[in-house]
Formats: sequence, structure tokens, C-alpha cells
Amino acid sequence: MLRQLSDDEVTRLQADPWQNSPLRAWLPVEELADLVRLAPLAAENFSLPPAWGQHVGGRKWLQIEAFARHLQVSAKDSLLEWCAGKGHLARALARCHATEVAALEWQAPLCAEGRRLAAKQRAAVCMRQQDVMAPDVVRHLSTQTHVVALHACGDLHVRLLELAVAAGSAVTLAPCCYHRTQEAVYRPVSARGRALSGDFGLRLNRDDLSLAVQETVTAPRGVRRRREQANAWRLGFDELQRELRGEDRYLPVPSLAYGQLPECFEDFCRWAAARKGLALPGGFDLVPFERIGWQRQAEVTRLELARHLFRRPLEVWLVLDRLSLMEEAGYRVQVGTFCDSKLTPRNLFILARKA
Repeated sequence: MLRQLSDDEVTRLQADPWQNSPLRAWLPVEELADLVRLAPLAAENFSLPPAWGQHVGGRKWLQIEAFARHLQVSAKDSLLEWCAGKGHLARALARCHATEVAALEWQAPLCAEGRRLAAKQRAAVCMRQQDVMAPDVVRHLSTQTHVVALHACGDLHVRLLELAVAAGSAVTLAPCCYHRTQEAVYRPVSARGRALSGDFGLRLNRDDLSLAVQETVTAPRGVRRRREQANAWRLGFDELQRELRGEDRYLPVPSLAYGQLPECFEDFCRWAAARKGLALPGGFDLVPFERIGWQRQAEVTRLELARHLFRRPLEVWLVLDRLSLMEEAGYRVQVGTFCDSKLTPRNLFILARKA
């Protein structure tokens, strides 16, 4: 059934796997959809001056603005941005709340640029070069600290939550990239999550976790097309290497940034072959292999629609595991969305403060 879907139908289901899904005859589509309907959290009605968004990408600035609307700051809070990069969020919050904001970032060049931008915009931001995974990061947290993080990845935001619990700090977090972890198999962070995983025999590896962030509605059309091309070329090369080696077995090829993708399929094959120590015979006709790659890409895209039904439910489950960690430590916790998914699919949001 999936193989028979038109390209338009595939595109529609990639964006919204639950709406009129043809898979409802075999899978619990309605029940899965119910799991992902988290309501938006209450937000203040304000807009940040556009001039504040200088040096920030337009979409990123809109995400920062939406994040700032939902931030609940008390008079005693000392704001601290976690994994700050150039401190774009910290500058917005410093100006919005007329207070100094500390910003932790481990890369010296980003800290330097953050200081330059803060000085230029006269924003009260203190950039601090700090590896948040290092033991001494605890010196930045206390019961007065309110840690904020917009799209902190994997182990970085788990580290934030665990240290915040130990210090009694308030947290406002939009998590991201759950698969960026040193653990080969996911270990739930809450006692409740560990109990449920044990009861149901749930074992999630990094590939499983990456499913939660595979929705990329924010990518421009050209980027999505380039990604499809890269996948098709990989599948085409896979067919080619099986013939060259005389082995019907997959051969992993190193990843390559989309901006570094060769201009044509032949150049990609020569790059991949060189990485795996294979020689391409002179005059070898590669056209059939590129065609097979696109055919396999179309099939894979359709078959993956069954997995996409579980994208958002898995992400919600991971966020609820983090919520449970905070609740078990005596925090009052809210979870919901801080913006529409068209602005960013990673729009889940945790607000936590010690009760």
C-alpha cells in the first residue's frame, strides 16, 4: 500500500503522519495522535523590537522571541543561559528583563563574538567560557539561579537537569537532539521512566532516539532536495559496491556534510570508493546505478512513513521522562509547546521550579 502512494501523498504524510493516514487499518493511528496533542503554555503578549534581532537568523530570532514570551522570571532569579553559543538568547533576555544574564559557552571564539555583540547592543551579558560537562560547572548554579536553554542537545540538557536538581535551580528548557549522547542504550533519567522501560522491555539505541528529531519542516526546499539527493546517491553507490565487490552486503560509507556533496553522482561514487579502498573501472556506466538509487530512495521514503507515526510520540515520551525527573525531586513542572511546529518541530518546552 505504501509503495503505491503518490509523491504529493508522501509529502503530506511526512508533514502530518496522523491526518487521514492510510495506515490506520494496521496501526493505532488515533491513539498515537492523542499522545502528541500537548497544549501551548500560557505566554505573555509582547514582541521584541526587530532591531534586537540583528546578527541572528530570522527563524532563529522568532524562536527566541517565542521562548522569551513563555519565560516566567521572578524578582530573585539570576538568569543563566546554558550552551549559549554567541549569546543571542542571553542578549534578548537581558534587554527584555533589564537584568544581567550570565551565558556559558565552551568555545572561546563564540565567547569572544558574544562579548562583542553584547557590547555593541549594550546588553548586560556576561559570557563565561565553560565546559558544561566539566565538574566545576556546578559553581555557576544555586537556588537563585534560573537556567535557560533553547535547543540544548542530548547529554548537554540532561546534564543541565541533573545539576539543577542538585542545586535547586529553576529551569526553562526546550530540549533537542536526544540521540547526541555517549550512552549506546538510552537510560531513562527518572525512576518512573526506568520502571516503565523495565516493565515493557524498552531499549532505545541512538538510532532509535534519532527518530524523535527526524521531522525537518524548517529546512528550505533546496536543502531538502539536496538531502534527498545525498540519500539517493548513497543507495545508488550501495548497489554499485555490491557489484564491484561481488558481495551482496551493505558497506557503510562515512557521512558527508550536504555543503560538501560533490556536483555529480560519478564524483560522489569516486569519493565513496576512495574512502573504502575500491577502484572504479574506466568507462564504467554509472547511469543505471544512479537510477536505481533514486528508485530505492522513493521506496525507502514511503516505507518510512510507518516509523514516522512514532516520531512525535517518542519525543513526548522522552520529554515526560525529563519532567518526571524534576517532579521526583520536588519540582513543580509544566510541559507544553512554546511555538507552532512550522517555526520549529522542536517546540516542546519544560518549565520547572522547586516547590
